[in-house]
Amino acid sequence: MIPEHEILNKIKWDKKLTPSAYTIAYLDLRKLTSIPYAAIKHIEDGFMTIEKDGKDVAIPLHRIRTIRKNGEIIWQRK
Repeated sequence: MIPEHEILNKIKWDKKLTPSAYTIAYLDLRKLTSIPYAAIKHIEDGFMTIEKDGKDVAIPLHRIRTIRKNGEIIWQRK
C-alpha cells in the first residue's frame, strides 16, 4: 500500500490531478471528520496542518482513514 503522505504530495504536485476533487477523512476525538484537500495548509514531519476555529492544528497522518476522489475511496487505512 502506498503511504498516505505520498498520495497527498502527489495530489499537490502532479499537474494532471485536480486537488478540489479530493477529500480526506481522519479521526478527530474518535469521530471521523472529512475535509477538502484544499483545507490542508502544509504537510511535513508526519503531520498535516489545517486551520480549525481560526487556529492552525497539526493532525498526525496516522489518523487519516480514507482519501476519496470525487466521492470514491482511492486509499484506506486497514
